Amino acid sequence: MSQQHSSPPATVTVFASPTSWIESDAVAQCHQVAALDGMTHVAAMPDLHPGKGAPIGAAMASTVLYPFLVGSDIGCGIAVFPVKLKRAVPEKLAARFPDLDRALNPERDADDPAWAVLKGDVPAGHVEGLGTVGRGNHFVELARIGTILDAAHASRLGLDAGDLVLVVHSGSRGLGERILRAHTEVHGAGPAPDPAAYLAAHDDAVRWGSLNRRLLAARVAYALGFEPAEPIVDQCHNLVELRDGSYLHRKGAAPGDGRDVLIAGTRGTPSYLVAAHAGPDAGHSVAHGAGRKMSRSDALRRGRAKHTVEELRRTPVGSLVVCGDRQLLFEEAPTAYKRIEQVIADLVDHALATPIATTIPLVTYKTPENHGKRGRR
Repeated sequence: MSQQHSSPPATVTVFASPTSWIESDAVAQCHQVAALDGMTHVAAMPDLHPGKGAPIGAAMASTVLYPFLVGSDIGCGIAVFPVKLKRAVPEKLAARFPDLDRALNPERDADDPAWAVLKGDVPAGHVEGLGTVGRGNHFVELARIGTILDAAHASRLGLDAGDLVLVVHSGSRGLGERILRAHTEVHGAGPAPDPAAYLAAHDDAVRWGSLNRRLLAARVAYALGFEPAEPIVDQCHNLVELRDGSYLHRKGAAPGDGRDVLIAGTRGTPSYLVAAHAGPDAGHSVAHGAGRKMSRSDALRRGRAKHTVEELRRTPVGSLVVCGDRQLLFEEAPTAYKRIEQVIADLVDHALATPIATTIPLVTYKTPENHGKRGRR
């Protein structure tokens, strides 16, 4: 990383309580980023954890645009769709989820009803991977609204306790990766020499990610027997925007300036819908999830010593996990994450968000049951 010598490093603020689990490596990464040329402020969220070269769970403001601070999954985000189903029996519904590793092909699958959500052209003409969920922490989850925590906000979103929703967490798949690679092959972790050109490609990836979440929701809707609906929430948490004359990079941080955001727990805990009202100190951002507290390798090692595969397929809240990749089951175990309740409490304590309602998982889809060991599409 190029260091800034002409002026002091940017300020770093961590929005977490002293009792919250924040790794020193992640805070160190925030300070490394703060020392980059042009950086003015780094706001770390309570789900902060170390990433590849840059922290995850941070909003980073700079007069210089750094593509690596957004990463390769540009446009990754979480959308929430209302679901109208008479009865939701997790065992029956889990068996009916479609194969969301199999991409929708515009020619082969031309008659698939999910295409109705596509208005206009596919962004950047990128048809590879359309309608797929991806790996890592991405998921599609059928959930029910648990506790209503703010009746006025819940009513505004049209939500009641017991309602069903579909939560979709996915991004721009290979498109964002291609955009970052094109930059890093020439400039490494350096700034974008032509910010406008990067932003044009980036904006395509953000639109693509949003379209992909809608396609995923529509595929699941038709497979489970309900009509697709417009999302009530759709916020991207890997992006950069021009704000107040500087570039605000978000890596695992959701826009928190008057937006509704779903902050993901784990497949074995509630998630939280919140009304976000974060100001400039917090980079106009809120957390995007519980945040990892174990690396994937640690989660795999510890999980195998502690859990059976069968235990991980049925969660503490009684929901089912559809995941044919055993390694992914362990890597994404609920114990690999921080406590979502603490993350939400930190946001409330710092006046960044108002909790609206919890969502309780019924079926969490990661990858098809009959999927091979580690294949990627």
